[in-house]
Amino acid sequence: MAQNRRKFLTQVGLIGGAVMSGGLNTNIFAKKINITKKNSTMKFSFKPYTLELKHVFTLATSSRTTTPVMLTKIEYEGVTGYGEASMPPYLGESHETAAKFLSKVDLAQFKDPFDMETILEYVDEIDTFNPAAKASVDIALHDLVGKLIGQPWYKMWGFNKDKTPYTSFTIGIDTKDVIIQKTKEAAEYKILKVKLGRDTDKMLIETIRSITDKPITVDVNQGWKDKFFALDMINWLKDKNVLYVEQPMPKEMVDDMAWLTEKSPLPTMGDESVQRLPDVIKAHGVYSGINIKLMKSTGLREAFKMLNLAKALNMKIMLGCMTETSCAISAASQLAPEVHYADLDGALLIKNDVFEGTRIIDGKVTLTDKPGIGLTKVLPY
Repeated sequence: MAQNRRKFLTQVGLIGGAVMSGGLNTNIFAKKINITKKNSTMKFSFKPYTLELKHVFTLATSSRTTTPVMLTKIEYEGVTGYGEASMPPYLGESHETAAKFLSKVDLAQFKDPFDMETILEYVDEIDTFNPAAKASVDIALHDLVGKLIGQPWYKMWGFNKDKTPYTSFTIGIDTKDVIIQKTKEAAEYKILKVKLGRDTDKMLIETIRSITDKPITVDVNQGWKDKFFALDMINWLKDKNVLYVEQPMPKEMVDDMAWLTEKSPLPTMGDESVQRLPDVIKAHGVYSGINIKLMKSTGLREAFKMLNLAKALNMKIMLGCMTETSCAISAASQLAPEVHYADLDGALLIKNDVFEGTRIIDGKVTLTDKPGIGLTKVLPY
C-alpha cells in the first residue's frame, strides 16, 4: 500500500524535487548552467489581437466569427518567448479583462527565468480568475526557457514525439449543405469532431455519414439535460462509429453524469467540468476521462500536473484547445505524446495566424525540433 501511494505521488509530481512539476529530463536541464546573468531582467509585454475564423463557429449555446486573443512576449538577454491568451466570450475573459490582469504582472522582480515555479505561482496569485491571461504568461515563459536551454519542451519532459496522436478536426453546428461542404474540406483529417447539443444532432451525424465513414468524436457542450435521453443518444452514436462523447450534460449534474458514464458504451470526457488540477479528482468516477486545455489550466505548468494525475488515476486524457494561433497550439502539443486523444485544430480554423509551429501532417500532430514551444513568427503584431 505504501509503495503504491509513493508511486502515485511521484506521478502527480508532488515529490522528487524536480524544477518543473516533477518531470524534467535533468540531463538536458543541466545545460542551464552559466546561461543567466545576475543583472539581467525579464521584459514582459502584451498586445490585443483578433482571430478571424474561416467559418461561423456554432456551439450548442452560441455562434461567432472572431475570437479575441492577447499575444504576449517575454524578452531576456536577447531571447524572446511568445505566449497567447485565447478568450472565447462565453468563458468570461476579454481584451479588457486580460489587459487589466496582465498590467499587474511584474516579471522584472525576478532575476532568473528558470525559477519557473516561483514565477508562475506569483502570476497565479495576482487574481483568482483570468486563466487564459495567466496561460499567456506561462506559455511565454516556457518558450523563453526552452529557447535559453536550446531544446523543445517535449524533449525536456522525456516524451517521444513519434507517439503523438491524430487530431480531430471540428465541424460546428450548421445547415446540412454547410456540413457537407465542411466535411469535404476536412478530407485530409482522419478523425472528425462534431458539435452537438441542439435538435439537429442526428441530422448532423447522418449528413456526415452520407459522405464518409471515418471516426467521429462528439462534443455536446452540456447540451443534453436528461440522462435517459443522453444514454439513448450515446447508444445511437456508438453504431455510427463515434469514439467518445465530450461533456454530454451540464457540469452541475454530477450524479446524473456519473450514472451516464457507468452505463455508457462510449467513454465520456469532462470539459467544462474540468478546469484546473483539483477538478481532476472531482471528475474521477464521474467521467471516463478529462479534456485538458491550456486556456483553462492557466498554462503548461498546471496542464502537466493534470496529465500526470489523470494518468495515476487511470483516466483517459484528451488534449484540447480554443480557436488559437499556432502559439498556444504548439505549446499544448508539447504534451501530445502522452495523451489518448487530441483536438488541436484551433489554428486550422482561423485565417490570420501569426505563427508557424506544430503542424498537422496527414491528420497527425507533428512536433518540430525547434526549442521552446517550437515557434516561428510569420506576421508582425
